[in-house]
Amino acid sequence: MTLYQPFLDYAIELLQQRLDLQPYPIPEGFATKSAIVGKGKQENEVVTTSYGYQAPKLRQIRAAHVEGGSALQVLNFVIFPHLNYDLPFFGADLVTLPGGHLIALDMQPLFRDDLRYQEKYSNPILPIFEQYQQHLPWGGDFPEEASAFFSPAFLWTRPKETEAVETHVFGAFKEYLQAYLDFVDRAEPVTDPQSLDAIKQSQLRYLRYRAEKDPARGMFNRFYGSEWTEEYIHGFLFDLERKLPL
Repeated sequence: MTLYQPFLDYAIELLQQRLDLQPYPIPEGFATKSAIVGKGKQENEVVTTSYGYQAPKLRQIRAAHVEGGSALQVLNFVIFPHLNYDLPFFGADLVTLPGGHLIALDMQPLFRDDLRYQEKYSNPILPIFEQYQQHLPWGGDFPEEASAFFSPAFLWTRPKETEAVETHVFGAFKEYLQAYLDFVDRAEPVTDPQSLDAIKQSQLRYLRYRAEKDPARGMFNRFYGSEWTEEYIHGFLFDLERKLPL
C-alpha cells in the first residue's frame, strides 16, 4: 500500500512544470532509511524516503514519505520560501495509522493576525477550503498553541474512509498546491529592512515550534533511534537555523 505516492508524484511533476527546480542537499544518511518492526506475523518493514528541492523564490521544498504497509502511511510535504519573500509556508501532513487518517493542509501564514496579510494570502483560498470542507469536516480538537501557525483556510480533518483520502483530500492537495504556486509566481522580493527582519523572526518562530513539537518524533525514535531522529529533524526537516550565517 502506497496511499500517498500519487500525492508526491503529482507534486513533483507540477513543481517541475512550473518552477526552475533544483536539488536541495539531503544530508548523508537521510535519503532513505528502513527498519524492521514487529515480530512474527506482525513483522513489517518501514521505509522513510526523503526528497529535497529548491527554486529561485523557495529556499527548501522537502518531503518525508514513510511507508509501512496498511497500518502506516505518512507524507509530510512542506515548502519554505526564501527569507526575502513574505510568502506563507505550504504544509501538508497526511497520516494514516491503524486508528484512521489524520489530514492537515494549509498555507501557513507568517503573520496570521495581520488583516492585509490575510487578504493577500488567506482570503483567495477560502473558496477552495469551503469547497472541500463539506466533504472533509473539521477534525476536532487542535492544540491552542498551534493555532497561531494556521490560516483561516486550514483544512484539518479525520476522514473515516480511505476513498475520501484518494478523492477529496487528493483534490484539495492539488488545488492548494496550484494556488500556492500562483502566489509564488506573483511574489515580489521584500527590501525593507524592518519587514525582512519580521519575516526572518516569523520563519524562525514557526520552525522552532515545529521542530520542538514534531509529532513524528516518537515514531522515528521507535524506528530509528533518538540520535538519527534529532539530526533528521534539525538537520533536514527544519534546518533554517543551521543555514543562517553566524
